[in-house]
Amino acid sequence: MKDLTDPWRRQAIDLAMQSGLSTEAIRDISSALTALLADLFALYCKAKNFHWHMAGPHFRDYHILLDEQSTQILSMTDAVAGRVRKIGGITLHSISHISRLQRVLDNDATHVTPSDMLAELGDDNKALARHLRLLHELCVEHRDLGTARFIETWIDEAEGRAWFLFETTRSPA
Repeated sequence: MKDLTDPWRRQAIDLAMQSGLSTEAIRDISSALTALLADLFALYCKAKNFHWHMAGPHFRDYHILLDEQSTQILSMTDAVAGRVRKIGGITLHSISHISRLQRVLDNDATHVTPSDMLAELGDDNKALARHLRLLHELCVEHRDLGTARFIETWIDEAEGRAWFLFETTRSPA
């Protein structure tokens, strides 16, 4: 028997009942969204790391680009966590939780060239878009169309970031 005296447990059960999703759907979607949330925090930190350590002749443009992208990534985190809670799940609790779930690799190198920074972030955003597509399929499978709609926007944003990063690394024609 589940302990219904625990207010957190009772709230999660109440939210799950309101969402109309099955227990399996809540578990699967919440788990996938929580992994996404870990990736977003890792990608945010990497983008800020590169933003802070950018140097070279295009410093200002790249510095501004990475600041804009990191702000967009961070703004997604609350919406992702909110979806988990709205459907009745529980999400991240700590930095160590993030590090256990993140699929975005950290970059602790003391020196990374600007072109390598941009290319790495581009690859990370393309991988994020792939993960989002799989998550979208999961949401459609479980008929969680509310989350699926959010994911469509997040895919577009990840692809947009990847595109901008790609274009900044292209050689002039």
